[in-house]
Amino acid sequence: MTAARAVLGDIPAHLLGAVNYHEHLFQVSPLLRGDELDDEALSADEAVRLRASGFASMIDATPLGLGRRPDAIARISAETGLTVIASTGVHREEHYPADHPLRSLTETELADRLIAEITIGMDDTDIRAGLIKTGIGYWSITAFERTVLAAAATAHRETGAPIMVHLEHGSAAIEVLTLLIAAGVAADAVVLAHADRNPDPVLHAELAAIGAYLGYDGFARSRILPDSALIDCLAQAIELGAGDRIVIGGDVARHSRYIAYGGMPGLQYLGDRILPRLESTLGVEATRRVTTDNPSRLLAHF
Repeated sequence: MTAARAVLGDIPAHLLGAVNYHEHLFQVSPLLRGDELDDEALSADEAVRLRASGFASMIDATPLGLGRRPDAIARISAETGLTVIASTGVHREEHYPADHPLRSLTETELADRLIAEITIGMDDTDIRAGLIKTGIGYWSITAFERTVLAAAATAHRETGAPIMVHLEHGSAAIEVLTLLIAAGVAADAVVLAHADRNPDPVLHAELAAIGAYLGYDGFARSRILPDSALIDCLAQAIELGAGDRIVIGGDVARHSRYIAYGGMPGLQYLGDRILPRLESTLGVEATRRVTTDNPSRLLAHF
């Protein structure tokens, strides 16, 4: 398995270049009313900014039922030259109203849906997903979320697709990783999103030793933690042996944070503001590992 599954077709993973492992070109959720990403032209403009900041590829982490637009993502990728890996899967329960159709699917039905989106195409297109997105709450895995995780595990076993898990505030990382491994998921096919929201380098080293990838994507959120705290945690985690398992992203995710939509800091923040600091703190080689080498291995499952 040496290829990543992008919206324009499979690509040798070593050709992905620098990867922003977690962004959203489109997203509509009842949890983010008034902050929708739903304009193709504006999202394309933001993709241009990301590309110009030094990233050649990105994972679009919007799963089923949240305004994902495969056709538009493919057009943006073709127009901008940005390689995009799209997501199937289902987010944490709070994103879906009680009457949402996804809630009525059995584990088998959901697994079949995910497998079809990876092998045939998403939303009646031939544009295939290259990653399975899942999520859990704060120190909580609901019955619905357990069904999603089980279906994701089945889809991974059938297709090889990697799995991203949204960890609310970085919680329950060991617990959800243990659950997935018990369901037959390879640890090195799992990326734990928002691991840095719990900036514990010892925990991160433990997770990396098991084999999971750690998503650092909390940059530009000084109300929670300054960038310096995340960079310090990343550096300590590398010193403890996690250097081959860290990936970085922005997860900007809202129109109030996209320059093209009238907000800030935009998708270029990671490349323009964080990468130079990583290079000066960690060095060029370590920065290449977290931006290029590690996501290449994470995504090379096809």
